[in-house]
Amino acid sequence: MGNAFHKIKTIDTSSLVDKVETNLLELLVQQNLKVGDAIPTEMELSSTLGVSRTVIREALLRLRLMGLIESKKHRGAIITSPDLLAMLEKRLIPQVLDNATLRDVFELRLVLEIGMADFIMERVTKEDIEELKEIVANEPDLSDSTLFQVQHEIAFHGKLYEISGNTTLKKFQSMLLPVFDYVNRSGLLNMDVPVRKFVSHKGLVDIIEHGSAEMLRNGMRNHLDNHFARLMAG
Repeated sequence: MGNAFHKIKTIDTSSLVDKVETNLLELLVQQNLKVGDAIPTEMELSSTLGVSRTVIREALLRLRLMGLIESKKHRGAIITSPDLLAMLEKRLIPQVLDNATLRDVFELRLVLEIGMADFIMERVTKEDIEELKEIVANEPDLSDSTLFQVQHEIAFHGKLYEISGNTTLKKFQSMLLPVFDYVNRSGLLNMDVPVRKFVSHKGLVDIIEHGSAEMLRNGMRNHLDNHFARLMAG
């Protein structure tokens, strides 16, 4: 009797709308549809997939929410270029994220800033460097041994994202600012860590002006140890 149960197949619990959504995505790929192309009407999709228009309408609504399609007057639904961060942005509410997730998001932001060193060194202009110098001119003289201050971080690192020239990176930074601020104010970062020397913003500007991408990566990693030391101690 026991062996007979092993032959029973797992029940597919996905809803009909889930299946239609998956089929629609596969259909878009198979038809090689591009941004701006119209997709079949609800009636055509209902006939092709053998389900009601109500189910089709719900599946299409999901695709709209994902930013994959939009409605155009006289054209019906067309393929669009989705906003890669829109869905994440709507769900990135710091107050409802647990501490482990907040740490993960915070670390992701730090890793991105180390990784964009090549972009910064390739694309920085003399005007950018002068603007960075103006930003750091307002920071404390002992900023290399002072635990970071949020307003200085936002101004300086926001400019670095701008220099990178990557619109998605810049939007991601703006999206993470509320998380960054919340983590700082929430006490999640452990404040009781030994204060030591870090590469300051002024030091990073000097590297950007006179150094290399590798030097900037190393300098940024050392600078961000200011954050990591407190994160990992928490």
